[in-house]
Amino acid sequence: MPSRAESSLEAGLTALKQGDYQTAIAQLEPVASSKGNSTTSLQARVGLVMAYARTGEARKAIALCQTLRDSQNPQVQEWAERALTHLTKRKKTKKVSSQTSKQPTNSGNSSAVSSRRVQQPVLEKTAQSGNYQNTFIETPVGSQNQFIESAEYTPTQRLNIYWRQAKRAKVWQPLRKPKLLPLRLKALGSLVALFWVIDFFFKSAMVSVNLILDKLPYLEPLQFFYRDPKLVVIGILMIASAVSPWLLDWLLGRFCSQQPLSKDILHSRSRETARVLQRYCQQKRWQLPHLRIIPINTPIAFTYGNLPRNARIVVSQGLLNQLADDEIAVIYATQLGHIAHGDYLVMSLVLLVTLPIYRLYQLISQWGNNVPPGFWQWPFNIFSSLTYGIWCLLTGTALWLSRSRHYYSDRLAAEITGNPNALIRAFLKIAIGTAHDIQQVQHTNCQLESLNLLMPVSYQQSLTLGSIAGHIPFESALFWDYLNPYRHWLAINNSHPPIGQRIQWLCQIARHWHIETELHLSTEQFIKTTRQSFLLQISPFLGIPVGFGFAGLIWMSWQTAFSLKFLNLKWIYEDWNFVSGCLLIGFSIGLVIRMNSFFPNLKTATGQTDQSLPNLLANPSAIPIDSTSVCLAGKLLGRPGTANALAQDLILQSSTGLVKLHHVPWLCLGQKTQLQDLIGRQITVTGWFRRGATPWLDIHTVQTQTGTTIHSPHPIWSTILAVAAQAWGAYIFLMG
Repeated sequence: MPSRAESSLEAGLTALKQGDYQTAIAQLEPVASSKGNSTTSLQARVGLVMAYARTGEARKAIALCQTLRDSQNPQVQEWAERALTHLTKRKKTKKVSSQTSKQPTNSGNSSAVSSRRVQQPVLEKTAQSGNYQNTFIETPVGSQNQFIESAEYTPTQRLNIYWRQAKRAKVWQPLRKPKLLPLRLKALGSLVALFWVIDFFFKSAMVSVNLILDKLPYLEPLQFFYRDPKLVVIGILMIASAVSPWLLDWLLGRFCSQQPLSKDILHSRSRETARVLQRYCQQKRWQLPHLRIIPINTPIAFTYGNLPRNARIVVSQGLLNQLADDEIAVIYATQLGHIAHGDYLVMSLVLLVTLPIYRLYQLISQWGNNVPPGFWQWPFNIFSSLTYGIWCLLTGTALWLSRSRHYYSDRLAAEITGNPNALIRAFLKIAIGTAHDIQQVQHTNCQLESLNLLMPVSYQQSLTLGSIAGHIPFESALFWDYLNPYRHWLAINNSHPPIGQRIQWLCQIARHWHIETELHLSTEQFIKTTRQSFLLQISPFLGIPVGFGFAGLIWMSWQTAFSLKFLNLKWIYEDWNFVSGCLLIGFSIGLVIRMNSFFPNLKTATGQTDQSLPNLLANPSAIPIDSTSVCLAGKLLGRPGTANALAQDLILQSSTGLVKLHHVPWLCLGQKTQLQDLIGRQITVTGWFRRGATPWLDIHTVQTQTGTTIHSPHPIWSTILAVAAQAWGAYIFLMG
């Protein structure tokens, strides 16, 4: 059993984490005053310094820091020196501020006031690990970069997570240069896909306009709309690529409040970042990239531009607040990797095309939410859903490139800094910060979703991983990402590679340089997934090549019958549309084969609860077809109203983490209450939990505390889809 001192220490640190500083002081002072230099006493003294600093008792905090400098623990000595420096600066700043406030305000000293910085030390400590670190927040008052002035814990600190703080390499050999040809080919493929999608939309719009004009009286179709728009699309894409840095500056400034980030402020948050940027750009003979900041709490970073001299590296306020010095530096190094490999050019073009469309979706959603519910809201729901679908289709053209480019940038960032462990910590802290921000705002931020393609870690990955942190070890939560043999196939519609796979790559680099890894990822665990389960999982897609083979067999049989003058079906070899009918029939058959296994009978009496969610996530052999009956209770999060007409942003906040919800809203029109109406309320969800690259839950029923029940007919929707594909295929086949 823990001793009385250990119990008081734990109670004091818990109160400190919750912001109850007076209780923390009362619990920690007896432990800190005990004789000796034990770990418990040291931890209590460090906690007291933080509590004193937050309650304004700077003298006590400084005095206690001076005693900690005499500790035999070198980490505590270093921590105390830094904390003492920050506390002393804060005391001097308060004196200067009080003297300045007594002076009359006039135009002559307004510039001095605007350039004054309010400095607040946030002293971070991880109790279990014994590692001590200073996090220093600098807030410019009245300047163009408005940082949050807060002495509260960051999301990572609130969870009190154990960080090994694995060291960096002091001397390291350069890694073998990767082959860039696959990345170049994927970038070219993304450009071609983007071109064809835009060309399709242009042709569809031109044909639609001419059809409307042809039906209207006194109007004639526009003749130039009958021309092929390919050259126009190529010209537009070339011009857009040439001016993308400046257009994105304007778009991000208008829609995301992007501002320039001064080098002084960046240097105050991360001294190493300035050195990394300067050193690497000198090696490449580049100009320093333009630095930008977006004032949101979610930790994000991305790069855009068309040439190295026009490159912009953008970070968020949340990233600077939540990451340590070396972690910020290694994130900036990943952005240098995107510039060095040139993939940022294609991603910038995709962002330039998709950002205005996403903004249009936002505007239509806002207009729809201002309309009273009823008939007049339906046009807004339809147009917002259509716009969102177009945005998804255009964004999908770069998914392959987006998944591949992070391997190269992570590798180069580790090589530039010699610190793969800092990048591992940065990824995990970004996931935690993103999940925390979604919980705070209670929906997925539109800025977060629209910029997701360019970010270091996607918000879909962060949902469950970032919210489950503290309930299970990171190693267990990441098992699936690097052990499941089908993870690459199941992540094919994701914008980022599995984060566990990326961390495993970084751990391999760390072991190559003979340094300890931040996480100990085991590769010896037995995986029970069978090939039959995976084939059953992808059976609808396997039905497509099977249908193509069936069409070829039919063509050969009928061609042979025609040669023997036994049967004359001329349309078979003159009209190849029957092939598409066979493909639809094959897809339908595969969907039917998978249906019973995909939606087994729910066992609500023995279903898994939210307390077993960590165990479900830690199973590395699960794939989506391995359905698990669950009954989870929690709060429903998501965007309200028209912005969520497709149910694209539904999240359950349970007691152990966030889970993405899948709902079929278009088959629930007869219900009086729609699921979007329950956002912000406590609900109980039953359904099928699926473990994929992004864990999700297919809803069966949702019940409120007042007894209202909403059904989500996933099996019915699959049946309708299978029957429709079968009927359409048969019609094409028979009527060709």
